[in-house]
Amino acid sequence: MIDRSVSPETQGARLSVTPATGRMLVLATVFICAACGLVYELELVALASYLIGDSVTQASVVLSTMVFAMGIGSLLAKRLRLRAAVGFGLVEAALALVGGTSALVLYASFAWLGGARYALVAFSLAIGVLIGAEIPLLMTLIQRVSRQDAGGAVADLFAADYVGALVGGLAFPFLLLPMLGQLTGALLTGTVNAVAGGALVLWLFRRDLTARSRWWLIAANVTVLTVLATATAQVGDFEDAARRAVYGAHVRVAVQTEVQEVVLTGSERGPLDLFLDGRLRVNGLDEHRYHQALVRPAMRGPHARVLILGGGDGLAAREVLRYGDVRSLTLVELDPGVEKLARTDPALSALNAHAYRDPRLHVVTADAFTWLRSPGQRNRAYDVVISDLPDPGITPSTKLYSEEFYGLAGRVLAPGGRIAVHAGAVGARPHTFWTVVATLRSAGLHPLPYCATGRLSGFTAGPDRASGARGAPGDWGFVLASRTRPSLGPERTAAWSPVVTKPLNLPASTLVHPRYGG
Repeated sequence: MIDRSVSPETQGARLSVTPATGRMLVLATVFICAACGLVYELELVALASYLIGDSVTQASVVLSTMVFAMGIGSLLAKRLRLRAAVGFGLVEAALALVGGTSALVLYASFAWLGGARYALVAFSLAIGVLIGAEIPLLMTLIQRVSRQDAGGAVADLFAADYVGALVGGLAFPFLLLPMLGQLTGALLTGTVNAVAGGALVLWLFRRDLTARSRWWLIAANVTVLTVLATATAQVGDFEDAARRAVYGAHVRVAVQTEVQEVVLTGSERGPLDLFLDGRLRVNGLDEHRYHQALVRPAMRGPHARVLILGGGDGLAAREVLRYGDVRSLTLVELDPGVEKLARTDPALSALNAHAYRDPRLHVVTADAFTWLRSPGQRNRAYDVVISDLPDPGITPSTKLYSEEFYGLAGRVLAPGGRIAVHAGAVGARPHTFWTVVATLRSAGLHPLPYCATGRLSGFTAGPDRASGARGAPGDWGFVLASRTRPSLGPERTAAWSPVVTKPLNLPASTLVHPRYGG
């Protein structure tokens, strides 16, 4: 006999399947929801790094906030255990809506409001609270299905949860991000989340729901799925409008490669801009100052065999290939999407003087660090090595400015060879600049720091980029290094000059980048 004094939600579930089948359906839902939850977390981390920068800080903020919020969600879920099925259905509908639209709202906040920090924290809190509420409710449901002891139920739930997290963590970088992009990937994840949570409650536990509860759940899930479907249908127009707000009206190319988002802007009369993950990599107004200062000092002396690490835009290669006595040029680029754009886009290929058509140029698609470590490079010797890599202030680039990396680069230098390194802005980030100098010295090379002025461009795209409100650095910093003492040559007074003044609070002994992985 059913105890009428207790809510039907707290009694044994009246199922149309066997308890074993019901248990497997609950665990399958745990698996799906865990995968979706981890995708939301990774989506927030990826977007925060892309929109705000400093990936370590943003990952710490997102993950620590979400873990804290999960604890709050677990406590709040105690109030829903008496009506666990309805509570779980509503929690999953809310999580699907908040998590699925999080990328869209964050990108809109950055594009039109000029920042996404507050929205990032708000979404981290909201998603964390909802994820934290899942396990207590699922614990109640699985015990109602199979009358399993608490210890066994906890073990089963956490096993399904952890395996689902593994699948979600692998699906995000290898499937969702490259195939669908950040916005569509998040919306699809929300759809899967809503369908899984709603189906479990509305089908498996349908006999335990009151008519009112059933209609509330149906209305909530239909509303969420309608919002997600509408957003998915409009995501292309939204991305176009957001990119125009961020990058200006003349977005020519916008592609998500396997490595990064690549955006090319510029009108027929205006300068060409190349953005990689939101950071301005090439500006047509002043790129010649940068690439000439990077390449020309290193080309004083033998330069028959040249190696460029990075530089997939072809602009450093353009400067090298202007020397007729260069016999071979090897360019190691991680992102084949950038290389393809530099080959095929009319404006960018014109800017790099069609460097990729030159038979002296040989392109290797690989990570520069891994490529230098490969056994096949030990017997190679280059007269000049050009390091045209992402800014040293970007956390993922740390290994490319480490002592080990410069040791590997020095190993492929021919006797009397030179290496030129882009080391960031001297005036804006002196600590970073002098760290690169000291790290080259610790790798057994003689560094000569120098800089080029006349800089017009900044690093990050944004709605106020054109006005210069973000404060573009006024110089580029470089280091020329070799096993003997290098020289800048006669052009230094007109185009670039040595940097000899080191801030007193930055002793060389504290500036060496740690060995990668050490």
